[in-house]
Amino acid sequence: MNAGRAFAMAWKVFKRLPLWLGRSVFSAVAIVAWLARGAGVRQLEKNLARLRPNLSPWQLRRLSLAGMHSYMRYYCEAFQLPAMSEAEVDARVRVVGVDPVLADLAQGRSVVLAAAHCGNWDLAGAWGARTFPNVVTVVEKLEPEELFREFLEFRESLGLTIVPFVPGGGVFRDLLRHARGGPAAIPLIADRDLSKGGIEVVLAGHRARVASGPAALSIAAGVRVFPTRMRYERLHGARRRAARSPWGMVLDFGAPLVARADVPRERAVAELTQAWVDSVGEFILANPQDWHMLQKVFVEDLGPARRSGSETTGVGEPDGSTVAGGQERPA
Repeated sequence: MNAGRAFAMAWKVFKRLPLWLGRSVFSAVAIVAWLARGAGVRQLEKNLARLRPNLSPWQLRRLSLAGMHSYMRYYCEAFQLPAMSEAEVDARVRVVGVDPVLADLAQGRSVVLAAAHCGNWDLAGAWGARTFPNVVTVVEKLEPEELFREFLEFRESLGLTIVPFVPGGGVFRDLLRHARGGPAAIPLIADRDLSKGGIEVVLAGHRARVASGPAALSIAAGVRVFPTRMRYERLHGARRRAARSPWGMVLDFGAPLVARADVPRERAVAELTQAWVDSVGEFILANPQDWHMLQKVFVEDLGPARRSGSETTGVGEPDGSTVAGGQERPA
């Protein structure tokens, strides 16, 4: 069975299982993957060690186990999401700082939401699709084709407008058209650059490469960037009963950011990128277990070709590879 068929079966099966049973299955998957200590888990521990350099080896292993539980919780919820009621989604998502976002949208302006691979971005998307007038985002073109179609159909079923991510496929132009034709909320998960055209930033005191898309789109469209932070939280009492889950999520919108107008465009993109990374990075440092980064993101881990890439390649008209990072495949 290929990955596409496996995901298709999971979406059909897990939404029919009792919620507790689905959570138990994915909790077991997290433990098995952690014990196997494959390449993804080892890279996760490298990344976490940079966030928490004072941890002992055993403390780091415990943190990576918590990270795998958080990551598998995302997949469990994604497979159960099609069967969740609107009331369940609302109970699971606690929103902070959304008023400035709603104000921009109410005035007919689009907003760019710069996010990292934290918490559950699909759950946030389901909430946003009912709250914002239009949510436009990118889905990475995956292989096999069946896997890509499953993710595409899943996210469209949530009410999202999807722009497929294909390098050189004009994805930035499509996003710019949506941004200028707003109002639209455009979330971009951009903490991992998939090309040599990203921006080098400082994250947790270390050099890392992230996608230039949020800043470049903000400047080209003349709209504001909102750092968008996500993490899990334990639920209790009435909210836990309404959510039908022991876990909910905080969706926190940081203060809006705009680029300086008195500097060259490339520098403006770099500065604006560092600004949203600083805001989102604070959340990652405070909640490292919810950063689902099982790939290389820090410069020290990247190969020579990625390390030598231009920091501003494609900023004027970036192709799809500079718009947002991608991470859809399980560890």
